[in-house]
Amino acid sequence: MIRIPAIDLYDGKIVRLKQGSYEAVTVYADDPVSFADRLSEREDLPRLHIVDLNGARDGNFENLRLVEQIVKQTPLEVQMGGGIRRFEDVERLLQAGIHRVVSSSMAVNRQDEWLRALEEFGPGRCIFGMDLKDGKVAVGGWLETDDRSLEQLLAPMLSYGLTEVLCTDIARDGMMTGPNLPMYADLQKRFTDLNFIASGGVSSNDDLKRLEESGLFACVIGKAWLEGIVQI
Repeated sequence: MIRIPAIDLYDGKIVRLKQGSYEAVTVYADDPVSFADRLSEREDLPRLHIVDLNGARDGNFENLRLVEQIVKQTPLEVQMGGGIRRFEDVERLLQAGIHRVVSSSMAVNRQDEWLRALEEFGPGRCIFGMDLKDGKVAVGGWLETDDRSLEQLLAPMLSYGLTEVLCTDIARDGMMTGPNLPMYADLQKRFTDLNFIASGGVSSNDDLKRLEESGLFACVIGKAWLEGIVQI
């Protein structure tokens, strides 16, 4: 299982939000580039997951300059989400050197543009960010849910070659209450052609061990790693 450290950028700093609330912000570092540079010394951590929280809220990639520096100055493969609203956003990030883009709301609400991105840039550079709330895909800052089944949503993406899905259990995000193992087991059974990246709830090294034993492709670790509770 690939272990992917995650950092959220807001106003140029590394932060975490509690259950997606911009009113509950914890700052972990003031210099994301230096932080990533130190992280890149670990050869066993090939990827870095970055979320632009300014982009997620306002649609502007306020932190892109910092992400570009990380890409240029480190060997890390950066996957980035937050604020991707249209095909042109995907194109811009990939042209900036981002290795993979993670799209949530756009992939659901503008699926034609998302499918175009899959076709033009290749499924290896496009990750579907599937945020689940009570079994439904949530969009719009997790405030709305889509009524379609997962099968209905994923079928067109699979036909265009989608291979990776970053799946977040919203109820456990940032709460460190343990990952939703039954949910991931169910997803892997239902969609055998997809590689699932677990996100949300990791609170111990034992959680990581159980995720790995369950056969998951990868896991994103944020708060527990940033606070030194989990070693990756």
